[in-house]
Amino acid sequence: MNDFGQKGKVVITCKDRFAPYLEQELVTLGFKPKVVFRTGVELYASLNECIFLNLHLRTASHVLFEIKSFYLRHADDIYRRVKALPWEQYITNETYFSVSSHVENESVDNPLFVNVRIKDAIVDRFRENSGVRPNSGSEYDGAVFQLFWKDTQASLYINTSGETIAKHGYRKIPGQAPMLEALASVTLMAAGWDGKGVLVNPMCGSGTVAIEAAMIASNRYPGLYRDRYSFQFFIGYDDKVYRDYKEDLFSKINDNIIATIIANDISDQAQLISQENAKEAGVNDLIAFVKGDFADIPLPETEDGIIFINPEYGERLGQEIELEETYKRIGDFLKQKGEGYTGFIFTGNLELAKKIGLKAKRRMEFYNGTIDCRLLKYELYKGSREKQ
Repeated sequence: MNDFGQKGKVVITCKDRFAPYLEQELVTLGFKPKVVFRTGVELYASLNECIFLNLHLRTASHVLFEIKSFYLRHADDIYRRVKALPWEQYITNETYFSVSSHVENESVDNPLFVNVRIKDAIVDRFRENSGVRPNSGSEYDGAVFQLFWKDTQASLYINTSGETIAKHGYRKIPGQAPMLEALASVTLMAAGWDGKGVLVNPMCGSGTVAIEAAMIASNRYPGLYRDRYSFQFFIGYDDKVYRDYKEDLFSKINDNIIATIIANDISDQAQLISQENAKEAGVNDLIAFVKGDFADIPLPETEDGIIFINPEYGERLGQEIELEETYKRIGDFLKQKGEGYTGFIFTGNLELAKKIGLKAKRRMEFYNGTIDCRLLKYELYKGSREKQ
């Protein structure tokens, strides 16, 4: 029997360079990370606690609970080692399951082969023991197993998330080149946003940054917007545990925020998309949507506000030469109107960033997909051109 209350090794994966912020999240939620590596965090927790983590984490991709670690030298050994495990303790012969693998071993040139061998081993064990085999496929629509195999060391996990939790589930209309929800959360954390004060998001696009900022301010967690996870398909799952956690999420919401969040875009379509997404997230009334050129945004007076801009950066939506003037105007906007604010520019084009004309106090490294990006921090002062 699979015991959801028994603690074991848990690995929480995230996008490259997110791990310090994932660790910060986990500590805030009351967990004690054991190991932090480039794309994840290891800790000790139960499957029931994995349910909690899936519902609460903003910066993670998958929550994995270890089944077994073992020596694995060659691809020829996979079937035998996997078939020997007691799969009937984890799923029934009626459970649909899928397998994903990350492999670095010289005997394997195609990880899909590994997935197939693991599926065959699980299915054959059920067929031999009960005469009935479970269905399997590539969709993350039921129970999900994950293999990590490097050199001669392999670990099999229950992927309790299934589909990635880096997508938070409220964005029904993605818009053009949208920022991943987890990336928006991470960069807001890096910018020091704690849900209080003023945050201005010019060029808001599909509204992800402003929506994530409002979620943080109102104590909303990503689990509010999703109701299907892999953990629900494993033996030992108690729906009451999940429903209690879900009910607790709703009880935590506080719309009496002490923050002003402004989302601006010149595009009618972007305004429509961002407002629809904000409605799906339940934060439409917590964001002031403004239509017009970013340079004309009326900024509230403040001593510790944040201006967060995620402009186009050439590789995705336009040519560099066409964007040079935009970056120059961003710099002018920060210099002329940014008193009392800290400016943050998220870009994947550092050559264009030079056109801003301000010296960045800090450059924080992130990836947007495969694009090497920087979150540039600018401290703004009155008459800032001379003081930067």
